[in-house]
Amino acid sequence: MPILTGSTPTKTLFMATQFLTKSTKPSLTHFRQLSCTASTTSSYPQRLEPNPPDLINWVKKQGGFVHPSVRISVNGQFGLGLVASDDIASGSYLIGLPDHVPLRFGLSDGDCGADGDSVLVNVARKVPEELWAMRLGLKLLQERARVGSFWWPYISNLPETYTVPIFFPGEDIKNLQYAPLLYQVNKRCRFLLDFEKELERVLGNLDSNDHPFGSQDVDASSLGWAMSAVSSRAFRLYGKKIQDGTHSNAPMMLPLIDMCNHSFNPNAEIVQEQGDANAKMLVKVVAGTNIKQDDALVLNYGCLNNDLFLLDYGFVIPSNPYDCIELRYDGALLDAASMAAGVSSPNFSTPAPWQQDILLKLDLDGESPLLKVSLGGPELVEGRLLAALRVLLERDVEKVQNHDLDTLKSLSVEAPLGIPNEVAVLRTCIALCVIALEHFPTKLMDDESLLKKDISGTAELAIQFRIQKKSLIIDVMRDLTRRVKLLSSQESAVS
Repeated sequence: MPILTGSTPTKTLFMATQFLTKSTKPSLTHFRQLSCTASTTSSYPQRLEPNPPDLINWVKKQGGFVHPSVRISVNGQFGLGLVASDDIASGSYLIGLPDHVPLRFGLSDGDCGADGDSVLVNVARKVPEELWAMRLGLKLLQERARVGSFWWPYISNLPETYTVPIFFPGEDIKNLQYAPLLYQVNKRCRFLLDFEKELERVLGNLDSNDHPFGSQDVDASSLGWAMSAVSSRAFRLYGKKIQDGTHSNAPMMLPLIDMCNHSFNPNAEIVQEQGDANAKMLVKVVAGTNIKQDDALVLNYGCLNNDLFLLDYGFVIPSNPYDCIELRYDGALLDAASMAAGVSSPNFSTPAPWQQDILLKLDLDGESPLLKVSLGGPELVEGRLLAALRVLLERDVEKVQNHDLDTLKSLSVEAPLGIPNEVAVLRTCIALCVIALEHFPTKLMDDESLLKKDISGTAELAIQFRIQKKSLIIDVMRDLTRRVKLLSSQESAVS
């Protein structure tokens, strides 16, 4: 069962990334010196304007609220962030943004007039939903290009560069050593290159008055900067109220609030309030705990794995409890893994009809199966994979039929099909971990030695990423081995 790979050659990925960082075509870069390459050091990148307006004062001038003990400061590995200059009590109101301050971009027909540019709306509709950050990124680029933009005091405070993999040098992308992430980076680079051509086609002959970017060309580098700015800073919150009384899900950039860095143990949270008299929405940040002087204000960006943290935010979380490795479900390789684990006569490649019926229910068989499965994270073994292994390593159909799928998918339900079956399942998972670990061309100790050398910031990120993946695999193997020993001792005691 190899690590899931993409269909596009990695070589193309490197070429695409180099294009993003070395494009010489006239673009927005020549309008407001848009720099789109990743930082090559671990220090925080410069902001777009060397001496940007005071963001706290700007928010206050727009009718917003900022707690007197909240200030902007450099905060370790995450660069600029918000910190408390004095103790702040739990429940305190930290930041409030009135409805007109967040930067958002609606794509419905009714939003064209509000956003003032039906051309930009139509272009944004060509962006796939999974790359929603690019849609809002187009609006961000438009406001950046517009002289006198209402949001310029905010935009000028944005980083000039981003340490996301689409801007890594080719060698550092290769250094990630993890096929699922390489596939995603490649996919984004290809999209940016193709979308640049689409913008040329759609906008090339427009009059300057109708051109959303003032007749300036927007290249893949500019698009990459905008997409990275949004993916690393935007929040998905409640949008406009729709007919059934609920609210749409709307990504928006929240000036000042987006300077709160990430933690799985946040001390602040975002709250949305809507007044009864009008439809205006107030976005607030409230202290969720007592915050001590000099503590950073942190929000939880989500229970994400390190792939998404690096792709969208440009950092890696050590010992991330939600990190996992992606695998591809494949019968032949599962047979090989089981045999390597000492399981006799596995039949993953040729399941019985009743077993195949269960695989269909697990979406691991059929016309359009979802073959991506995972190890690690809160489940340790993804439920669909666990259920498949339990079922296919059991020959007694009646024993399996005594349990529902939820039971078979749960690792907390200990040995539902008996201890011998469970031991075989866990040993097969351990063998899968060994296979996944062998796909990395370097050893963990070698990686740790490389971090002690004088290397670039992007190289350091790439090495940290693969170290965390390898450490995760080893931790999963240890946990599964512990479970096998415990089950084996129980079986010995019974016999």
